[in-house]
Amino acid sequence: FKESSVNIHSCNFFEEYLFYMINKVTDSLAQAFSGIQDGAVVMIGGFGGSGIPHELIEGLVAQNAKDLVIITNNAGSGETGIAALLKSRRVRKIICSYPRMANSHIFETLYRSKEIELELTPQGNLAERIRAQGAGIGGFFTETAFGTLLAQGKETRLINGKNYVFESPLEADFALIKGYKGDRWGNLVYRKASRNFGPIMAMAAKTTIAQVQEVVELGVLDPEQIITPGIFVQH
Repeated sequence: FKESSVNIHSCNFFEEYLFYMINKVTDSLAQAFSGIQDGAVVMIGGFGGSGIPHELIEGLVAQNAKDLVIITNNAGSGETGIAALLKSRRVRKIICSYPRMANSHIFETLYRSKEIELELTPQGNLAERIRAQGAGIGGFFTETAFGTLLAQGKETRLINGKNYVFESPLEADFALIKGYKGDRWGNLVYRKASRNFGPIMAMAAKTTIAQVQEVVELGVLDPEQIITPGIFVQH
């Protein structure tokens, strides 16, 4: 009975700590980005123009870390968002599936002048490589890209009469994602297509920084609608 009382007391103390002490709302972009070092691997959410964390990207531009490796779906358009980051000349390599969208002139200029390295990854493979890291999977075999230049140097295997290519997980030091609403524990919900890569990037990165349109009080978000639990979000 005595031991049970101690355990119950410990659980109650932990619950009170969670409720009163955990607050992942960051006062400034500079504070959230203080740990990003030169050479960091950074995942950035977004699909085309949907779900791009523009304010976080602006913060990364202002932060001045260099030799970055960026993992994202596309290489930016015009001169805002990821394109602005590329224009700052601080990205050494980009891993993406769609580098040449409309008006992606900054990436094209950098690539043709050999100022940036490109690792082209089919979109389904990109998503699964990110998800594999978050799920703790050591890689996977896929039919996609077998027999093409994208399969060169990778392990291949014949499985049940079909040829497959081995793809490795993608790990990142940081993920920058955009949510719709969040609470101070870091729980996130998304708005429609802006969800895209956000949930799997949050799982795959060591540190996730999320921007939201609105910070709500604890308990406002329906637990059944929370897509990214706060355990995957640090700022």
